[in-house]
Amino acid sequence: MPTLEQPKSESKPRNKPRIVIKVGSSLLANVKNLTPSFAFMHGLLSDIANLRDQGYEVVLTSSGSVALGLNTIGSTIENASVQDKQAAAACGQPILMHAYKQIALEYGFDIAQVLVTLDDLENRRRFLNVKNTVHRLIKQGVMPIVNENDTVTTEEIRVGDNDRLAAKVAQMIGAEQLFILTCIDGVYDRDPSEEGAIFVDSIEDVSSYMEAASGTSSLGTGGMLTKLQAANMAQNAGCTTIIARGTMEAPVTGVLNGDRKHTKCIAHSSPSSAWNIWLTDRLQMAGSLVIKQEVADALFGGDDGFYCHDVVSIHGNFERADVLHVYDEKGEEVARGLCNFSSDETAIISSRPDETVKTILGYTASQRLINSENLVVLGDHHLSWDEPIQSE
Repeated sequence: MPTLEQPKSESKPRNKPRIVIKVGSSLLANVKNLTPSFAFMHGLLSDIANLRDQGYEVVLTSSGSVALGLNTIGSTIENASVQDKQAAAACGQPILMHAYKQIALEYGFDIAQVLVTLDDLENRRRFLNVKNTVHRLIKQGVMPIVNENDTVTTEEIRVGDNDRLAAKVAQMIGAEQLFILTCIDGVYDRDPSEEGAIFVDSIEDVSSYMEAASGTSSLGTGGMLTKLQAANMAQNAGCTTIIARGTMEAPVTGVLNGDRKHTKCIAHSSPSSAWNIWLTDRLQMAGSLVIKQEVADALFGGDDGFYCHDVVSIHGNFERADVLHVYDEKGEEVARGLCNFSSDETAIISSRPDETVKTILGYTASQRLINSENLVVLGDHHLSWDEPIQSE
């Protein structure tokens, strides 16, 4: 069976700068009545029209479907079950898109709906299909509005927040800037309600502020923590993230012109390749491994990947071509990579190191679990996932 190969470069030069704008439910839906905030939507789309006139290509990631559909199914934010939220999304999505379309047409441009699931972003082939769709819409001058397909997702199989979804879209299209519009002016060094909280204008290392970031809004599913996670994903792709208050007047151009304060998370000067970005910036953990310490140490500067018999323990059930999180025996995450075998196959092969794959599985293949071209050793600028729980 052939091993998985690294794709060719997907980037192409272009003249127009690209911006991804993320807006949350708390800006789009009236908290009390759960109806569209038309004043904000008019201000946002008017501003987007100005950006388009200035030569920007804009993609919008938008929450709001669940909040806007709760009235229809007779539920509330506090009491809605997973099924309620799925049904509410089905009711609220057409309300949201109808409002967007009618307002956008007033400002001289058209929009398109792009609904995605976690699998659409984590599976390489489906990711590229979404990417091709978004690129085709941009080429036509139609603004894509991307949202998670909440009608078919559950807690176990969803992205969970549109902050990281927006960062994934920014990576996908090679955006120069990601705007995350929220209910506060930006990032503070602690909870902004605490006395002495200091506003942070510029951030290079988001990990310094992760511990202080917590809490969610009443309507949204993410707080400042997910915004910083999204900013880190964007940074890795060479995209600067702006976190700012979503005002009704010039929510984006007001920041670009320096009229309102905001937090800027500065892009890394040497961004990773599109392939490495896709490998490292995951939205969920498909599975993880602990490998021998000497093998983990050798990954830094090595180019051979590693083998099934280098595995100390396996965590989670994964399939061939899933991206795994790789830990050393000290509990530190050292790499992420695309696996050549499932978790069951890995367990069998690792327990029989003196036999070939053909003898064990019935087909010829290298015993490398992850090839070097499909493995990314993590640098200091990547946020690490927690150590896997050791089974007893």
